Amino acid sequence: MASEKVLTLTEANFDSTMKESAVPVLVDFWAEWCAPCKRLAPTIDAVAVELDGKLAVGKLNVDDHPGVSSRFGIRGIPTMILFKGGQAVEQIVGLVSKDELKKLVSAHL
Repeated sequence: MASEKVLTLTEANFDSTMKESAVPVLVDFWAEWCAPCKRLAPTIDAVAVELDGKLAVGKLNVDDHPGVSSRFGIRGIPTMILFKGGQAVEQIVGLVSKDELKKLVSAHL
């Protein structure tokens, strides 16, 4: 279960969320059937809590919202993309540690 700090992103709210956010947004592209995605979920939640106010964190289910995932060329999941000012600035694919994820976003905070 996602932390209350993690946004649920959809086709309908994705673009507005990216454009309107005053802080960078880390998006976790995932699917229900993806075992590495499930293993990554607690890490995503922890980063959302630790960096609350400095970073927004959202999850987008690639099966439910294929339009967004195809726009960003998502081929493997989990994929995390960091958006700043509405633009993708960093991307990492696969199961990563909390430290690796925080290092990825820290340069953009």
